[in-house]
Amino acid sequence: MSTLAIRGGTVLTAADEVVADVLVDGEKVVALAAPGALDFRADTELDASGRYVIPGGVDAHTHMEMPFGGTFAADTFETGTRAAAWGGTTTIIDFPIQSVGRSLREGLDAWHEKAAGKCAIDYGFHMILADVTESSLKEMEVLVGEGVTSFKLFMAYPGVFYSDDGRILRAMQKAGETGGLIMMHAENGIAIDVLAEQALARGQTDPRYHGDVRHALLEAEATYRAIQLARVAGAPLYVVHLSAQQALAEIAHARESGVNAFAETCPQYLFLSTDDLARPDFEGAKYVCSTPLRPVEHQAALWRGLRNDDLSVVSTDHCPFCFKGQKELGRGDFTKIPNGLPGVETRMDLLHQGVVDGHISRRRWIELACATPARMFGLYPRKGTIAPGSDADIVIYDPTAEHTHSAATHHMAVDYSCYEGRTTTGKVETVLSRGKVIIAGGEYLGSPGHGTFLPRDTCQYLR
Repeated sequence: MSTLAIRGGTVLTAADEVVADVLVDGEKVVALAAPGALDFRADTELDASGRYVIPGGVDAHTHMEMPFGGTFAADTFETGTRAAAWGGTTTIIDFPIQSVGRSLREGLDAWHEKAAGKCAIDYGFHMILADVTESSLKEMEVLVGEGVTSFKLFMAYPGVFYSDDGRILRAMQKAGETGGLIMMHAENGIAIDVLAEQALARGQTDPRYHGDVRHALLEAEATYRAIQLARVAGAPLYVVHLSAQQALAEIAHARESGVNAFAETCPQYLFLSTDDLARPDFEGAKYVCSTPLRPVEHQAALWRGLRNDDLSVVSTDHCPFCFKGQKELGRGDFTKIPNGLPGVETRMDLLHQGVVDGHISRRRWIELACATPARMFGLYPRKGTIAPGSDADIVIYDPTAEHTHSAATHHMAVDYSCYEGRTTTGKVETVLSRGKVIIAGGEYLGSPGHGTFLPRDTCQYLR
């Protein structure tokens, strides 16, 4: 096994901020010390002077190769994990899908087959629970034992993923028994479908109406309902891709009341808005995702929620569809636009821009992007920090370099950038995945199959 030393950088974790040398032996961090205190010459020496040395990002919400509306997300596990690495993310957690009438095992096995031997970085799985039956409830316990410890349910998408309140309650009860964590897509899909049908009948077919029919109050109502069901079941709750300040208020109230209610938001809700959905000439289709983008005034509330820990995690919900041939399926009918945005490569830089702009601190950046998702989903301290015994997933980050986002230069397999022409401050220089340098000097040095599957423990905030 080879040794590697990272010298003279500012090591940032959720807990500490210190100039230090980091010593790696094989796949693990073995020591941190004051600069020069390690009287040791490593096989590989990296100079991080003037740079941050941060844990690799943990993106707890991606959808590689996800089927949606007759097409598939454009990124495979190979292209998507490579793009993640370019952006300083070294762990993803993706979502196998249970089909209605089929077993959880069948869906999980299909995703194992998609990912095995393809990934540039390490990966874990949540499980989408689309058909709550006695059989699938029993399978939940089996999957928890295999390290798939979180289960996603949908209050949206009737006829596809939707579960009614009774099924949700049953799944929450099983999660409470087994230590599993229920992840909830909280939107009132029944009401949304009524509003969508009415909008189309009025001739309102453009992408902007996707945001109008998925009303913020319908996100807030579903969030409130999910919290109450979780309380009745005696189970924790994690609300995914929260976008509306009214929904955030429901989470904040629950947390103040001592409920184990957690929520994530995504960079698109912090930097994009309904102004993007309303772009002319069908350009707004590029920004169709669910939950939808909100008016710009919601952004201040979300940043405040990130500062005060009402929002615990920033994930991407990376689910990219090309504009040409995929988003265009919804010309003349916004309900047929594939829902999802590319983001796995841009999350770390956009959140660092939040540091530059004074929205969050440097340590909070690491907490939201690395440490808390690792703890939330049973991977800490193997992932999410830099400490002796942790995996050597490490990023050398230049906090002063400017970076202009563009589809011409990103590595995601999608033909547009949500942030085309936007300049952010801060850029990845070098990326290690389990001690192996996979990005350096503007080159990709990794390989498919380096990434391994991560069986996960249960949520570490419930112990």
